[in-house]
Amino acid sequence: MPLYEYRCRACGSLHEEIQPFGSAPPACPACGGELRRVYGRVGVRFSGWGFERTDSLVSEGRPRKDFKKLAEKAEEIAEG
Repeated sequence: MPLYEYRCRACGSLHEEIQPFGSAPPACPACGGELRRVYGRVGVRFSGWGFERTDSLVSEGRPRKDFKKLAEKAEEIAEG
């Protein structure tokens, strides 16, 4: 079961609760107020072709793919 972090809207105290997915937040143990879930930062790493960091790895002499033409070709094939 996941560990959720909550902040009380009334008193501002922080609480951690282990709860099943989709369950409602409990009442604040300190004052009985409404708890709201606190979301932390999440690390995101974009990888693959089409992002600035990886685009620089393609040599200048290598032709780049025209994704618009590829999408048009895919639609043509899908239509039959």
